[in-house]
Order: sequence, then structure tokens, then C-alpha cells
Amino acid sequence: MQKNKLWKALSSYRSLAGLVLLFVIASVVSPYFFTVNNLLNVLMQISMIGVLSVGMTMVIIAGGIDLSVGSLIAIVSVAVAHVLNAGGGTILAILAGVATGTAFGLFNGIAVAKGRIEPFIVTLATMAIARGAALVWSGAHTMIIEPPPAFAFISNGSLLGLPMPVVIAVVVFIIGGVVLRHSVFGRYVYAVGGNAEATRLSGIQVDLYRIAVFVISGALAGVAGAMYTSLLSIGEPTAGQLYELDAIAAVVIGGTSFAGGVGGIGLTAIGIMIIGLINNVQNLLNISPYSQEVVKGLIILIAVLTSKKGAASQG
Repeated sequence: MQKNKLWKALSSYRSLAGLVLLFVIASVVSPYFFTVNNLLNVLMQISMIGVLSVGMTMVIIAGGIDLSVGSLIAIVSVAVAHVLNAGGGTILAILAGVATGTAFGLFNGIAVAKGRIEPFIVTLATMAIARGAALVWSGAHTMIIEPPPAFAFISNGSLLGLPMPVVIAVVVFIIGGVVLRHSVFGRYVYAVGGNAEATRLSGIQVDLYRIAVFVISGALAGVAGAMYTSLLSIGEPTAGQLYELDAIAAVVIGGTSFAGGVGGIGLTAIGIMIIGLINNVQNLLNISPYSQEVVKGLIILIAVLTSKKGAASQG
């Protein structure tokens, strides 16, 4: 237990130090970085991935992984567009999007917990199913929508000087952090990821918590999909490609261990900021988008290797 706490503290300081260093470097290499407009732009760019990464954090802490969230953005976007084009209001459209994501999350959770299939395989299959369903449902065409003012406010509005997507992401992070750190549910999620068998022998329904984290991940993909649809005013069956990569990157770069049982929403917040700053600096320096993917992949690899070393040191 003491080793777990020590590794968590070291992970927090490591990722926070990396964020501060990156912030300093970015301020030096580009005169346009340290401006209000650019910093708000960074927050806007990471808002949807941030929402996804909260659910991903819970899944990974519980010992799983969710590769389907990017494709869920696509099918949620199509579902929301269908509701709006059929005359449904903002609330109905959002509920449809969240329900779609939740349904896929429930499927993932049951397949993992009850079907005893590896999360990687289950969510890889769901990734293909959701993407294919979005293409079939939309006829493989982008669906143009005329969003009602309330729905457009999700992406175009602001609160206390912050764009609404940023506000939504902050609220999701706060709620996720409180649930994970200050509730019985959160404690059991850590327990399941730390030692599932010991948790089961303690009388805790491990399967229930495994299902729950996938349901939360799917529901938050529904929220992110509604945000995407509002931002672009389209239902896009090809939306969300590689979003799962960014969400996983944010989680592991922040310091959450792939081994399960170690990590937190606060660490993921640091990780998503690091991802956002790296992308922003590369854009300001006019680095090729293809090269940016190489950099991102290398950063994920380094983060995973560090995570594995931390997990080994705990053992």
C-alpha cells in the first residue's frame, strides 16, 4: 500500500513537472503561445478528448481498456443528427446521444465481465461495429443539420468567459474526480483494478463494477459526440477517428498505470493538458500533421514504458 502511494505521488510530480516544463518551452519557442486566445484555443481543442478521458481513466484503473470511444463519437453524432432532423429538440437529441453511447458501453461491460473476453478484443470489435453502423445508418454521407439555438449553445456559448465545451469538460472532470476519490464506488473501482480476485473474495461484486466503468465510458462518449455534432453542425459517420488514441494517451501520460489500481482524474487532467500543449506548439511551429502523429506515438510509448516500470517497482 505504501509503495502504491509512493508511486502515485511520484507519477503526479513527474507529469506535473513535465507540464510546467512544456509550458515554459512553448512560451519561449513561440511568441503567440502565451496569449489568452491561444490558451482558450488549447482548452477548446482538448475539451472533447478530455470528456472521453475521464471515462477512459475509470476503465483503465479497473484493469481494462476501451478502444471503442472514437467510433462511438461517430454513431452518436449520426443519432443526434437524426433526432434533430426529425424535429426533436435539444434535450431529446442529447438524451439520444448519451443513450446510444451508454448502450454500447453496457454491451462492452457485459461482454468483458460476463463473457470473460479481454477488454481489448471486445472494444476492438465494438469499434468496428459502431463505425460500420454509423456508416450504414447515414448512408455513408455527412448529415447537415440546422441546430436549434439551445443545441448550438453547447459549442458556441460561454459561461464566465469560458467556452461551453471547456465548461462541460471541467464539470465532467470535477464530478469524475469526486466520484473516483470520495465514494464507495470509486474505492471499489481501485480495488478491482488492484486485485480483482481478492476483491471478489471480500464479497464485492467485481463484475458489477467492471460493467459500470464501461457504461460510464460509453455515456461520456455520448456527451462528447453531442459536443462534436454541435460544434460542426453535422452528423458525421467518420467522426472520432483516433480519438481513443488521444484519450488513452492522456490517461497514461498523466501517470495512470495500465496495470490497474493506480491513477486518478487529476493525473489525467495533467495528461490531457500535456497532449493539448504538444499539439498546439507543433501547430504554431508549422510541423506536419503526419510528423505530429509520430511524436504523439513516441510519447505514448515512453509513458507506457514508464508506467510498466512503476508497476514492476510496486511488485
